[in-house]
Amino acid sequence: MKAPMKAKHQRLTLIAIALVALIAAGLLAAWALRNQASYFYLPEQMRADPPAVGQAVRLGGMVERGSLKTLADGVTIAFMVTGKGDARVPVRFAGIVPDLFEEGSGVVAEGSLQRDGSFRADNLLAKHDENYVPRELEGMSEMQAARVAEETTVGLK
Repeated sequence: MKAPMKAKHQRLTLIAIALVALIAAGLLAAWALRNQASYFYLPEQMRADPPAVGQAVRLGGMVERGSLKTLADGVTIAFMVTGKGDARVPVRFAGIVPDLFEEGSGVVAEGSLQRDGSFRADNLLAKHDENYVPRELEGMSEMQAARVAEETTVGLK
């Protein structure tokens, strides 16, 4: 007959099993999410070390002035994203463009690199600078804008 395990050994066994299960769960989660990671590239990085064709990535930079064109289908737009120096990446996007998207503004395009070196965007995120003012508050003084903001939050309290 085997002698029963001491309480100390039972605890150590349970801790070891829990630790192995925790590590296995972490490895399983990392394996499942490996294709969901979306790396961020600047135009100069995309030219120097491009991602694999079709890999989901984000491309960030400035929309080059004079490059924004609406294609014949009326839904697809094409433009250039620029970075430091002369790095430029052609981008195509079919869908609804964000309100803040315009030439000369910052943009983050989520999508993938195509075989021809262009970037097919599935989603566009427009970035604004620190001087952003909502359309409703344009032309108002700082005091008037504060008053309007106060009036709109009074009903929320």
